[in-house]
Amino acid sequence: MSKANFDSPREAARAFTPKLAALVDDVLFPQIWADTALSPRDRSLVTVAALIVGGHLDELPAHLRRAVSNGVTREELAATITHLAFYAGFPAAISASAAAQSTLGDVQA
Repeated sequence: MSKANFDSPREAARAFTPKLAALVDDVLFPQIWADTALSPRDRSLVTVAALIVGGHLDELPAHLRRAVSNGVTREELAATITHLAFYAGFPAAISASAAAQSTLGDVQA
């Protein structure tokens, strides 16, 4: 059995759940992410927070990279993770911090 490639969560889902992948392609990105009520930067920060709170660490690296490319800084990501420790729990924050360090390393954002 091969391990899912979570560098691209959409591609990881495509083979087993093509309808889910189609919804991501047809609804999530062109409609939800394109909605101007939130900037891509703010939407990325909300998404990262939701993944941390939900314990969805497999998808977190891809969204951390997307957050940085959408203008979220390392300092803002670190502050978000620290803030969430008090609302999502310290284990969630520690795990997210480790994922962020592993994913972003010394990337300056």
